[in-house]
Amino acid sequence: MSEQGEFDRRMLEALICPQTRTTLKYDAAAQELISKAAGLAFPIRNGIPVMLIDEARVLDG
Repeated sequence: MSEQGEFDRRMLEALICPQTRTTLKYDAAAQELISKAAGLAFPIRNGIPVMLIDEARVLDG
């Protein structure tokens, strides 16, 4: 079991981008889930992915 506040990578199998419905890539250093198709990075806060488009960071170029 993961420590409190740590993202469980097994969740990636179930999560998809809410905008494009495509798979996500986990960026451990930034604690974000990346949707290349949408050009968005969804934050992970206290081990919980925040899958709201309004909370996502727009990726640079």
